[in-house]
Parts: sequence; structure tokens; C-alpha cells
Amino acid sequence: MKKNDFFELQVTSTTLKGYGVAHIDGYAVFVKNACKGDKVNAKIIKVTKSYAVAIIDTVLQPSADRTADDCPISGKCGSCTFGHVSYQAECALKEAHINDAFSHISGLDLKISAFHGTSRYGYRNKAVYPVSTSKDGGIISGFYAEKSHRIVEHDFCAISNGNFAKIRSDTVGFAEENGISAYDEAESSGILRGIYLRSAKDGSIILTLVVNGKIFGSEQIEKRFCEYILSKHPYICSILVNINQKKTNVVLGEKWRVLYGDGYLYDVLCGKKFRISPASFYQVNRGGAEILYGIAKKYAGLSGGEKLLDLYCGTGTVGICIAEKDTRLFGVDIVQSAVDDASFNASQNGINARFFRIDAQKSLDDGRLADIFPDVITIDPPRKGCGIESARKIASFGAKRIVYISCDPATLARDLAEFEKCGYVSVCAEAVDMFPRTGHVETVALLSRRKDEPKIQVAMTCKSD
Repeated sequence: MKKNDFFELQVTSTTLKGYGVAHIDGYAVFVKNACKGDKVNAKIIKVTKSYAVAIIDTVLQPSADRTADDCPISGKCGSCTFGHVSYQAECALKEAHINDAFSHISGLDLKISAFHGTSRYGYRNKAVYPVSTSKDGGIISGFYAEKSHRIVEHDFCAISNGNFAKIRSDTVGFAEENGISAYDEAESSGILRGIYLRSAKDGSIILTLVVNGKIFGSEQIEKRFCEYILSKHPYICSILVNINQKKTNVVLGEKWRVLYGDGYLYDVLCGKKFRISPASFYQVNRGGAEILYGIAKKYAGLSGGEKLLDLYCGTGTVGICIAEKDTRLFGVDIVQSAVDDASFNASQNGINARFFRIDAQKSLDDGRLADIFPDVITIDPPRKGCGIESARKIASFGAKRIVYISCDPATLARDLAEFEKCGYVSVCAEAVDMFPRTGHVETVALLSRRKDEPKIQVAMTCKSD
């Protein structure tokens, strides 16, 4: 086999990256934008010792799982991987992937008891658009192509808030008309690096201009921009400038300036009110988050007066959404703006809470948490999970129950195995498809301290409501 060869392939499985998998004499071929059941004529574009990569030339016989892809830049943008697969098949694939991780990585006899799908369209309440210079010297903005920093332009993204692309387009147009240069990554020159947007349930949007400098052109231009963009998009509640002058792939810098509004987004989640700083973590799928936190609340099983420790708490959404009025809530996050938001949010929702700026992985070593002795712990770590050492420390708090929210089945399975060694039983788990059309999925798992397991009533009712 060599590059540019053509083969007729029968696709036998689909990966979470949206590739179909076929075999030639036991040799794996990954076919981009193919799915289980497809019969295709494919062109080889890469050959290694252990596998090859191919692109479809012709679909000879479509799979029953295949569907029409309604995205004009599908296959070019690096975001969605399942535009060509039916949603039913996508959910089934993700469910199987989670169960496979439990079985093969953790070795636990655990399967998710329910898989909750969400809307495939318009669910993303956050978008970050990189900005660069086009070949003709103009400004280009969109999403990065897969595994690159090449920007793919688009007029509309089906999974994002419908107003995001309009705001981005008008921002780019204003920059061009007012001589604001786009950022050149190779030269670290130019002003406008990115356009960062977040939205709330009521339609309000917070807009951040990421700039390579201290100002978006000049004070006069900033004022004129606010007037211009608000006249076209009056639902924008705040406009900020984020200063990022570092030669880095990190999107946001550490310094912010407010040009309009108070610099916050306000939203309602699970009936609770939240203030969100632009740099603070907040779930991108609001509808999915309400399902996710509903499961977490059920698993936490709070009945009154318990102490709840929320690690990786962000703006406090998990703890505040599941806390009862008499719950004593303690939260930990490493981002100061998130801690500030969490404290404000707990107060405005009448929750008795204290939040600390501490690295969750070092929280057990911090004297401020030494005497809490929580009844329940919730953890919602980044994709890398909490890790083996942190799992041991979290277990040593001795909580009766741990509710683990994870965005990566592999690291979740690894951590569950470690908690098992530390005396916690993985009782049950449910999944929520927070990221339709992509290869990501959220899982909520309930762990019970082994000696308390027979007393946990929630363990007997781990089916979806």
C-alpha cells in the first residue's frame, strides 16, 4: 500500500474522531467522514507501519447510520466530527465508548444506566474566533482547521448561538474600515487576535475583543466600536478588551478592560441565578447542563444539613445547583475570578457557602479545608481528570459519597479504578451528550464509601428521571 492508491473498503466501526475503520489483511485503514456500514472507494493519503489514513472518493453503499451533512464546511473545520452520522448512531457510539472505558481501563463491572441526548443545533453558548490576515491582505476569521492554525471562514455555525457569526462579521468589518490590523501569528504583529463571545438564556451576549496591545486601536475607536456594534446588536450586555501580548497559542491574556456594561454575563440554571466572568468556566450547553446537574443532585442525595465540598467549582454552578437551603457548601477553584463569581452566586441564591482559591489537586494539604469533614464531595475536573494522587487525597476526606462529573471517559475510568483501591465503590453512572456532533461526552458517576454502601438509597434509584 502506498499514498494515492485507491481501495474498495468495507467500514466496520466508527471512532469518536469521526473516522470509519476498515481493514485490508488485518491492516487498519482510517477513513475520514466514513461510518460503520459504509462501503466506499477510498484514496490513501497517509501510510504508516501500523495504519493508513484515507479519504472517500465515492460512497458505493451508504450505511444505515449515514445522514446528509448540512454543514457547508464539514471536513474542513476542526470542530464537528459527526455531521455525516445520524444522531441515534452518534449517541450509541458514545455510550459504547464509555462502557468500553469502564470495562477495559478500570476493569470495573459498571455500565451507564441512561444516556441523555440534547439538541444538535444552536446549543453552544460560547465561541472563540481566531483572527488573522487573509491572502489578499484583508482580515479573516472563523474556526481552525483540524490539527492546524489555518482559519476556515464560515457564515454560520449550526451548533452555536445564531447571533455569534453576525457579531463576528460586523466586528471584522469594523476593524477593516477603521484600519485595525489582524494578528500575524508568525510575526507576533497586528492588533486583533480573536473575538470571544458568550450568551445567556435570555439572549444577552458578552463580547470580548482579544488584542495584541493595550487598546483596540485608540480610545476614540473603542468608543465608536461600542456605539456601532450595539446599534446592530442591542442584546450585547457587555463589551471587554482582553490584553494578550504574549507569543503563545493560549487564547486569552490575564488583563481585561471593560468598555461597556459591567463586564459580566448573567444566566439562570436549574432555577438558580448566576453571574459569570468571561474567563470563568461555564458549561457551553446550558440545556445539557441542567440535565447533568439534575443527575448530580440525585446522586448527591442531600437530605438536609450536610456539608458539601465542590472541587474544581468554577463559578459554583455544580454546588449551588444541587445544594439545599441548609446545605453548608465549600468550593475550591484555582481561578480567582471564578471564586469571586461563586461567592457572589451563592449569596444571591441564599446558599450558605465559602469558596477558596486553591488548586483542587492540593486542596487536602490546605489548612482551610482540614476541618471540614464533608458528607458529600462533587468533582468536575478538566479533561485530564483529577489524577491518581488527587484521587487518593480526595478519598482521604472520608466523604460518604463522591459525585464525579467527567468530560473524558478514559480519565474517568482510570480515576474510578483508583477510588476503588481507596475504598469507594462505583455504584452507577449516567451520560449526557453535552457536545452533539463532536466526539466529546459528559458522564456523571456516583461513588459510595464501601462501608456506607448499604445505606445509600440513591444507589437503588440510579435510573433517569
